[in-house]
Amino acid sequence: MHLSTAEEILAEKGAYMFSVSPETTIFDTVKEMIERKIGSILVKNEDQYVGIWTERDLLHNTFQEGFDAKKAKVRDHMTKELISASHDASILQLKDMFLGRHLRHLLIERDGKYIGLLSIGDITKASLQAQADELKELSNIVHLDYYDEWRWKSKKRKKQLGL
Repeated sequence: MHLSTAEEILAEKGAYMFSVSPETTIFDTVKEMIERKIGSILVKNEDQYVGIWTERDLLHNTFQEGFDAKKAKVRDHMTKELISASHDASILQLKDMFLGRHLRHLLIERDGKYIGLLSIGDITKASLQAQADELKELSNIVHLDYYDEWRWKSKKRKKQLGL
């Protein structure tokens, strides 16, 4: 299966988006992420996404003086600038965004609404799958018999020309 757009990658991996409220403690947020086996979680206030909090944020937070995961609220430590890509963005465009903006997670948007969250791992997996599919396709087109036949014709042609 050749995945070429953000929406196709989401369809393959699952487009679910997990979230916590801004009032959730960092401790409970980490607990939720561990239970769901995810590396980031969106922060949602009523019906609106207002931030994202990641494993990396935890690393940075733990070195802040006086930080207490059982008291600290995710609203005070989340990334508020949500970055998104269009649902029809290609793998190459997504890779460019991840690398160019030093991202690890990217929201996918269609018609002004977020429809899913992709990680750099999701994009790497889709990219490797696309390369494997392309290699298989090329292998089916250009097989050993093709080269053997070409070499034979080449020798035959040389003989005809007296070379």
